Amino acid sequence: MIALLSSTRRQSVVSLKKCSKCKADLPLAEYYRHPKAADGYLVKCKTCHRLFMGQNRLKNLERIRQYDRDRAVNPARKARQIETTRRWREADPRRARCHNAVRYAVKTGQLIKTACARCNNEKVYAHHDSYDEPLNVMWLCQPCHKQRHKELDSMGIKP
Repeated sequence: MIALLSSTRRQSVVSLKKCSKCKADLPLAEYYRHPKAADGYLVKCKTCHRLFMGQNRLKNLERIRQYDRDRAVNPARKARQIETTRRWREADPRRARCHNAVRYAVKTGQLIKTACARCNNEKVYAHHDSYDEPLNVMWLCQPCHKQRHKELDSMGIKP
């Protein structure tokens, strides 16, 4: 379905498509691209597709985990991971030193992991506001950690 939107200066064409699951007419931006589909987009909207993928993952969790384990030992993937880690360490050696210092401090009991400082999630990562202070960390879960980096970036602060 195509809807024409008129404006005083120009006319825009916005393509709409009906989701096969929720039956809503949505713009194409709300659909994932798919090269084998007739129109180049999936038949389900992004929201319905995410819901389906989450349910499918739970239904086939053990098979998916086995696939991930098998893929992790693939020599090509291992080589890419080693190269990615090497580049990460070379990009900022202070970051790598902090990472190692925190790992050693946790192992020896000098540093104790606590729940996320923002949401109390138990799966946490050490966040450094400054790489010049290796053991001055804030324990954050992954979403809160990403949010903290966005906050620091918006303030123009680099660790």
